[in-house]
Amino acid sequence: MKQFSILLFIALSLSSCNYFNVQEKVEKTSEIVAIVNTEKLFKEDLKSALPTNISKEDSVVLVRSYINDWAIKQLLLKKAENNSTLEEVSEINTLVKDYKESLLINNYKEMLIKQQLDTVINDFEIEDFYLKSKDNFRLNEELVKIKYLHFDNNIINKKELENLFKSYDIEDLEALEKQQLSFKFHHLNDSIWTQLDKVLLKLPFSKENLLKKTKLLQKQDSIGLYLVAIKDVLIRNDTAPLSYIKPKIKQMILHKRKIELIRDIEKILVKDATKNNNFKVY
Repeated sequence: MKQFSILLFIALSLSSCNYFNVQEKVEKTSEIVAIVNTEKLFKEDLKSALPTNISKEDSVVLVRSYINDWAIKQLLLKKAENNSTLEEVSEINTLVKDYKESLLINNYKEMLIKQQLDTVINDFEIEDFYLKSKDNFRLNEELVKIKYLHFDNNIINKKELENLFKSYDIEDLEALEKQQLSFKFHHLNDSIWTQLDKVLLKLPFSKENLLKKTKLLQKQDSIGLYLVAIKDVLIRNDTAPLSYIKPKIKQMILHKRKIELIRDIEKILVKDATKNNNFKVY
């Protein structure tokens, strides 16, 4: 019995030592730096809120600012609580509850979409979607198929560049592209549609001039020579070309698939819950 008492005393002593050691660590890591009413701000809160790798001077300024902002927040919160009716608090709690539920549900839906959504869209599906909704795809901007370049006045082979630019021969175009380091800026792919407003930011031509198909427009100024060729033009309210709105159609198809997937998931959830007697309507 005496031996048991000694063992019990040792066990309690060790437990007490462990308890005080833990308490000491908690106090050190949870050192209070500010108190407003019954709310406490701890040193650990500051560490997590402040950036790393800053000077001591900047750290002091940021700490003071953070503590002041925290104090103001707590004081305003207390005033708000004291000056709010039970109905107002209840309404806010309901809003918080609804918001939390919406966040959880949306997060779960996004997880399911990532796991189950088929993101592969072939060209046939895109074209079919486009043809069925073609009348809805109207332009609200002007588009041009254009090529242009601008080079300095003192360039040596000016005439050669002009001839290469005017040519429709693929080899001449390739030869022109090889000299692109000689140009101030250029755009030589006239097979894609480009927003006219973006082109106008680069070229010293009027919108009217650039809305006409032409094999060559040129302009000389003190900076250099501008060469422009316009292959095709589309104006506002024209039907948007498939090649131009293809990325938008992909987004629309994916959005439609997302909606259909979520509806299917919701139907399965209701069906399973009903089957397992987890959902009853009285």
